Formats: sequence, C-alpha cells, structure tokens
Amino acid sequence: MKRILCVVLAVLMLCSVAVMSGCEAKTLKLGMGVVANYGSQTDADGEANGSGEVVTTVVAVLVDDSGKIVKADVDSAQVKMGWTAEGAGIDAADLRTKYELGTDYNMAAYGKKHDGSEGQPKEWFEQADAFAATVAGKTLDEAKALMAADGYATGDLATAGCTIGVAEFMAALEKAVNNAEASEATEKDTLNIGVLNHTSVKDADGDVEGSVAVDTYLVAAAKNEKGEVTAAKTDAVQAEMTFDAAGASTLAATEIKTKLELGDNYNMAAYGKKHDGSEGQPKEWYEQAAAFDAALVGKTADGFNALMDADGYGTGDLATAGCTIGVAEMVEAAAKAVK
Repeated sequence: MKRILCVVLAVLMLCSVAVMSGCEAKTLKLGMGVVANYGSQTDADGEANGSGEVVTTVVAVLVDDSGKIVKADVDSAQVKMGWTAEGAGIDAADLRTKYELGTDYNMAAYGKKHDGSEGQPKEWFEQADAFAATVAGKTLDEAKALMAADGYATGDLATAGCTIGVAEFMAALEKAVNNAEASEATEKDTLNIGVLNHTSVKDADGDVEGSVAVDTYLVAAAKNEKGEVTAAKTDAVQAEMTFDAAGASTLAATEIKTKLELGDNYNMAAYGKKHDGSEGQPKEWYEQAAAFDAALVGKTADGFNALMDADGYGTGDLATAGCTIGVAEMVEAAAKAVK
C-alpha cells in the first residue's frame, strides 16, 4: 500500500512540474522604432515671427518568436520653436508629448473626421491607444494592411476610433518590429515609452546663423509586477533648425536619423573624449546606450539615479560597462517609461 501511495505521489509531483513548466511565460523581443522629421518652416517678416517644428513619432513593441506583435505603445513629440526678424531665437512654449498633453491637445475640439462622418474624432491619446490595441495580436504585414493608400487608418483600426493619418505610426512600427531583440520581457509585463525633450537657443549674429535645437531622448521599457525593468531600449534624436540675422530660415534638411540609426557615423569614438579623463576613446553612442539599457534591467525607478554621478555622468558598473556619457536625460526618460 505504501509503495502504491509513493508511486501516486511521485506521478503527481511530476505532473505538477510539467504543468508549471508549461505555464512559464515565454520571453519576448523588444523593439523601438522612431520616425523624426522637420515640419514646415516659415520666415520671419515685419508682422510675424519665423517658425519651425520637429516631429518625432515613436512606437515600441513586444514581439514573439512567430513575429506576432504582443504589445505596443505609441507617442509623438511635436516641438515648435521660432525666431524673430532680428535673428533672435524663440524657445518652445511646451515640451510635453502629444500623449502627455492629453485633452489639452484638443483634437476632439478642433479636429475633423477624415472619412467625412458626423461627430468629432477622438482625442490624440485615444487614437494612439486604439492603434496600439489594434495592432496587438497581428503580424507586421497584418498591421500594415490596416492603413489605406492615402495613409489613413482603415478597417478594424478605423472602427476602433483611429481616424487620423497613421503613415508615421506604421513606419515607426515597421522599424520597431524589424529591430526587435531578445529580452527578458514577457506577456505579463507592461510596456511604455518615456520621452524627454530638451531645447537650446542661439541668436544669429551678423554672418553667423542662429539656431533652435531639440534633443529628444526616448526609452522603451517593459516592467514586471514588482516594477522591475525586464527590458529596455534607448535612442535619441538631435535636430537643429537654423536661420539668418534677418529671420529667414536656412534649413534645407527634412528627415532626421536617430543616434542609433547613425551608428558608427555618429563618430563618438572618433571625436569624443572620456569624461573621467582616462586614456582611450569612448565607445560609440549606440554601444553606450546598450550598456545603459542593460544596466536598467532588474532595477525599479528608485534605482535609476544610482547609475549616474553628481554631474549626471555614468558611474559605477555603468561606467565600467562603457557608458561614460551624460545620462541624466536618459535616466529621466527611463523613469517616465516605468512610471
């Protein structure tokens, strides 16, 4: 009898182990895609200031081994700056992203439905949520089929309330899926994007052009129920709009490459210097960003500040891993992502 009981217990234990193993959450790939462009530029004249904008659209995804998008998040930063007819730069009035603006973005109050149907469109953040929710569970090709030839949402995406142009969303989504890398994130984790904009202004002086610059730091992060980061990906956009002493725009560029997209062409290793004064050139920016991402894993937001010294530069294990650049803005963006 005892022998029979032992055999039954052993079988039950084996079954329990098998069930537990089958219930283990599978890890997913994390990707982040960024599409950045200079918007319309206007010259200053006697009646109005000149103006320009930088628009950065970002999509983060968690993708499984079959290529299915499990989770997605979307945001966009539209930073508007300007200059006078005397060549003086004008800083941005608001650095919040479209998602952070919430109802202040006023899409529902002033927007119109593209398809001509009655009623006001949803707010921008609601449309972004609809996009993220609708592409989840689909492959990239299935998601791209939700955009009509004119760049507007169609099918299930339009039905869900996303009636705006989604060409930038789709372009960023495609980049995110294609650059997704193995991580420790699972379907149980939450996925969010943190965006931080930083601006600077320089007046024109004689033959020297003035400029208004925007640095946008982007961090996609997955976190578990304990608030610990399970995966992270960091990128940055560096954009500058120029003008002469008479307030005429001198910017000719349109599309902007991110620092990750620039890769070796960012030339940090060739021209940068180590902040701590040690010999040897620093690593390229993308290598430093990878070290930063790895350092976030396993930490909650409370532990992020320990990654930098009083000057905002990478310190301790982060510096040892090769991230010796200023990381204060990256830390702040990461904290937003795991809020």
